[in-house]
Amino acid sequence: QVQLVESGGGLVQPGGSLRLSCAASGSIRIFYVMAWYRQVPGKQRELVASITSGGSAKYADSVKGRFIISRDNAKNTVYLQMNSLKPEDTAVYYCNGKSRGSPDRWGQGTQVTVSS
Repeated sequence: QVQLVESGGGLVQPGGSLRLSCAASGSIRIFYVMAWYRQVPGKQRELVASITSGGSAKYADSVKGRFIISRDNAKNTVYLQMNSLKPEDTAVYYCNGKSRGSPDRWGQGTQVTVSS
């Protein structure tokens, strides 16, 4: 099974930027949709952004205009470029892959903290 591993999280000041990466142990072409979710303690995991195998992207209203999702099939990696970060973006960010006929694949998560 393809494993997903996130990286790139950390501490950043409000207004700053981070780029998260999600590296797959195999081809991401098996995933017709890849996505980033985030979760804070006590709340449900929420969808941040998704991208289809054809490159069509969607975003949560709270991140539109600030975050950009992309996928590099040659590198088997999905990225989330996060700009103009706000304290409310603080969360654990998870990579997700959806493939037909199989359960969703999830990474282990990476912590993003936006604070001065």
